[in-house]
Amino acid sequence: MAICFELVVNFGDDIEAARAAVLADPRPRVLRAGDHRIPLHRPLLTTNGSYVELSVLPVAVGWGVALDGTLPAIRLTAAELTELGHQLYELLATLDGYVTARVGWDPEALLDPVELKAEWLAELADGSLHGLVLSESLHGELGLGDEYVSFRPGYRWMPYRGEEPSGLTAD
Repeated sequence: MAICFELVVNFGDDIEAARAAVLADPRPRVLRAGDHRIPLHRPLLTTNGSYVELSVLPVAVGWGVALDGTLPAIRLTAAELTELGHQLYELLATLDGYVTARVGWDPEALLDPVELKAEWLAELADGSLHGLVLSESLHGELGLGDEYVSFRPGYRWMPYRGEEPSGLTAD
């Protein structure tokens, strides 16, 4: 089983917006994490049930990631992962047409609007799902308040607080 630090974006059924996101910047990107320079894998588009999902994975930041092949994992501290996470959110800010998005360790489980409504309303309301970006329409549909601030026009979020030291970090 792979464990991935990544940006995952739910485009709902808007395949055109998802394809546009993949093609938005064809140049290879290299991000910083402390003294490390970390390139990104090419974005992956998949269908996850009823919606289209885009994943952007940094190279060699995770365990068992098939895209990394035989590259050894780069162990980053919580501060370095946080720096990397902020840069992935900067990339997200250039995209449009999505419903939900989040950066972190395997964030896919928190991107389905149906599951957010059914299983995560308390956490949405108390702000514990920091870093979750919601379209304005979904934010309104969920009845969330002004503690969700503007991420960019058309989107709100509970600002990303960064990563904490854990078994997945080097500290």
